[in-house]
Amino acid sequence: MASDERTIKGRAAIVGIGETRYYKRAQSPHPELRLCLEAIMAAADDAGLSVDDLDGFASYSNDRNDPSLIASALGIPELRFSNMVWGGGGGGGSAAVGNAAAAVAAGYADHVVVFRALAQGQFGRFGQAPPLRTVSGPMAYTMPYGLMSPAQMFAMRVQRFMHEHGVGQPALRAVALASYHHAQSNPRAIMNGRPLTPEAYDASRWIVEPFHLYDCCMENDGAAAVIVTSAERAADLRQPPAHVWAAAQGSAEGQALAAHNAPDYATSNFKTLAPRLYATAGVGPADIDVVQSYENFTGGVVMALVEHGFCAPEQVNDFFTPENLSAPGGRLPLNTSGGNLAECYMHGLELIIEAVRQVRGTSTSQVTDVELSLVISGPMVSPVSNLLLAATR
Repeated sequence: MASDERTIKGRAAIVGIGETRYYKRAQSPHPELRLCLEAIMAAADDAGLSVDDLDGFASYSNDRNDPSLIASALGIPELRFSNMVWGGGGGGGSAAVGNAAAAVAAGYADHVVVFRALAQGQFGRFGQAPPLRTVSGPMAYTMPYGLMSPAQMFAMRVQRFMHEHGVGQPALRAVALASYHHAQSNPRAIMNGRPLTPEAYDASRWIVEPFHLYDCCMENDGAAAVIVTSAERAADLRQPPAHVWAAAQGSAEGQALAAHNAPDYATSNFKTLAPRLYATAGVGPADIDVVQSYENFTGGVVMALVEHGFCAPEQVNDFFTPENLSAPGGRLPLNTSGGNLAECYMHGLELIIEAVRQVRGTSTSQVTDVELSLVISGPMVSPVSNLLLAATR
């Protein structure tokens, strides 16, 4: 097979999206499996499919909901494909969609669901270090020194990046302000009705420098799902398809080394993935209309957009302004549903749903004439992934 045939470009599409109500962490009245099933059924209804049509499942971050159990609970006649992107964090979100698209293109399944569900009241707070009697593995090198929370771990990388390139706090603030701005147009957003001003951002407490309170993602309960099928089947379904043009996943050298020993430290880990994504799709940064970037913390977004070629590190202070990042007329509209900061934290799957809405033309902060919508999943973790969705095949 020729190398140019080894691609999923235009061979699969997202045809259904579904979400539950999003709750503040530990406040869902329902168990995690029920939330998962509700999101899947909503996605099937959105696509105009029966749950009987579903025959594959893909997820990430070691989701607890087993595909065999989901299939049994939904009464699905045959389970043909199940897949997991290993590893913690939101880095696998786009990879799970890429894996679903590959399964459809290879004929392993016809309608693959990508899902994520969280019920922190049932299983414990996601963003908090657990109480431990003993510590082993990588945490044994950091926890004795007080380095244990995600915010602390990622702050060190971002501080290094900001120091090396002269990046100021307003760049991080711009990401937060854009997310909260978009949330005010989104009735689903947890922070809808709670706008953020520059003054409120600056006055908010430090979590760990350089992160203020509003630089950090929320923690929520709920579930989300998307359905991937072939481009041919997609043409006959209820919704305009969001075609999968490219997906990439992986990591640069040594990004998971213990004790913060990565050879390239001040990175979001997309230096190898972004060129692969663009090469597969045959496009570049100038072709992208809108971006949904996972923001566990705002600094990772800044680093990820730099590594995707939207500006040079030395241009960050000028590029990252609320005006440039806001829909509809900004230079690069970002996180147009409110993202992890202001819509909800569904481990980034809600960002993929918003990317689909932008392609369909149904976002509450719609960008005009979207052709290409980029999703960036999980800056500063390993593995990470990214995804390009297109309005046309």
